[in-house]
Amino acid sequence: MMTRHLSAAALLAGLAFASGGAHAADDAQVARGAYIARAGDCVACHTATGGAPFAGGLAIQTPMGRIYSTNITPDPETGIGTYDFAAFDRAVRGGVNQAGHRLYPAMPYPSYARVSPDDMQALYAYFMHGVKPQHQPNRPADIAWPLSMRWPLMVWDAMFAPSPATATAPPSGSADQLARGRYLVVGLEHCGSCHTPRGFALQEKALTDVDGTAYLSGAPIDGWLAKSLRSDGPDGLSAWSVRDIVTFLKTGRTDQVAAFGGMKDVVVHSTQYLNDDDLTAIALYLKSLGGKGGAAPALRPDATATTALRTGHDLPRGGRVFLDNCAACHRTGGQGYDGVFPRLALSSVVNSADPMSLVRIVLEGSRMAPTAGAPAAFGMPGLGWRLDDRDVADVVTFIRTSWGNHGAPVSAEDVARIRRTINSGPTPESRNTVDPSPS
Repeated sequence: MMTRHLSAAALLAGLAFASGGAHAADDAQVARGAYIARAGDCVACHTATGGAPFAGGLAIQTPMGRIYSTNITPDPETGIGTYDFAAFDRAVRGGVNQAGHRLYPAMPYPSYARVSPDDMQALYAYFMHGVKPQHQPNRPADIAWPLSMRWPLMVWDAMFAPSPATATAPPSGSADQLARGRYLVVGLEHCGSCHTPRGFALQEKALTDVDGTAYLSGAPIDGWLAKSLRSDGPDGLSAWSVRDIVTFLKTGRTDQVAAFGGMKDVVVHSTQYLNDDDLTAIALYLKSLGGKGGAAPALRPDATATTALRTGHDLPRGGRVFLDNCAACHRTGGQGYDGVFPRLALSSVVNSADPMSLVRIVLEGSRMAPTAGAPAAFGMPGLGWRLDDRDVADVVTFIRTSWGNHGAPVSAEDVARIRRTINSGPTPESRNTVDPSPS
C-alpha cells in the first residue's frame, strides 16, 4: 500500500475539518460565503457529471484544447485545503494558483477581480469550513505543446485582467439598487463571460459598461448564441420588464421564453437561489443599459401567418413543416402556452440577427431547467433526425418572418453549417443539478 505523506499544514487543515473545524469560522460568515458561492456559480464548472460538488473534473472545451476544472474542496492533498486566504484570493481574483501557475481564463478571474475583499473573506470561510473535502486528483489539460505553456498568460493578464477591487461592495438590499446590480452582474455573476463578444486574444471586448457598448451585447459560445442583455429592441431586453427578468432568473422561464443552452446551468445552480432584492437589482441594472445603436423599432403583431395556417391557403413550404411538427405546442398564432411552451411570435430569440440558437433547438430539442419555483421540466424533442437541412431552413425562416417577426431568412447551407458544428464538437458533458450544501 502506498503511504501518503502530508505536510504539517496539510495535516492541520485536514484535522481542523475532521474535528469540527466548521465551528472555527463564524456560522453567519460561512452561510454568507455559501450565498456568494451560489452567486458566483462556482459549483457548475467545478463539478463533473456524477461527481461530488466542487471536486472538479468537468471538461471545458477551448480553442486550444480541452481543459478540466480543478478540485476546490478543502482536501489538503488534491484540493485547496492548504491555501491560506492570500493564496485563495490570488487564485480567484488574480488567476494564479498556490504553486504560482497561471490559470486559464476559462476561470473568469477578470470578472471575479471585481469581487470585494469582504465577500472574498466570506467565500474563503465557506470553502474551508462549509464544503466537504473530496480526495480527487486534478486532471491535466489536453492541450498540446507549445500551446500548453502558461507563461504567455502573464502577458495576457497584464493586457486584459484588471487589478483586484479594494472597495466594499453594496450590500444585498442596498438603497442603491443599480450599484448592487452592477456589482453582481459585472463581478460575481460574471455575465460578460458569455454575453460579451471576444477579441483577437479571446479577451472580452468590454469588462464593464464603462468600457463601451460591446459589454453584454451578445456573443456565440459553445454552439449557442448568448443573447444581448442590452436594450437592443427585438434582439435584446427592451421588451422585457423588470418583473420578466426577475421571474426568468428565479424560475428559468417566463410566459414568453425559457432558458436553453448554458443559461439553464446558470439558473439551476445560481440565480434561482438569489434573494428577491438581488434579482431586482440585477434586473434594474440590465434595464439601465442602452442599446449599441439606440433602441430598434418595436415589433408589431401580424395575423397573416395565423390565417394561412388555419385555412391552408397561401401557406409556404416552411408553414407546412410548422403545421406538421410545431403547431400543436406553439399554436398557429405562435403564442405558445404561458410557462409551458415558449412564445415564438415577437420573441427576442426568434428575431435575433444570428439564428444559431433557434436552429439548434429545432435540430436537438431542449428541456426546461427544473427549479424550485417551476419544477416541471417540459421538453421539446429534437427534429434533426427527420428534417433535412432544407426542411429546417424553411421552418425556421417561416417562424422568423411570421406573426410580426422580422428575422432574416435562413438557408439550407446555414443549417448544414450549424449541424456540422454540433456534430463535430466534443461530446457535451452535461452538468448535474447538484446541491453543494455541506453534507
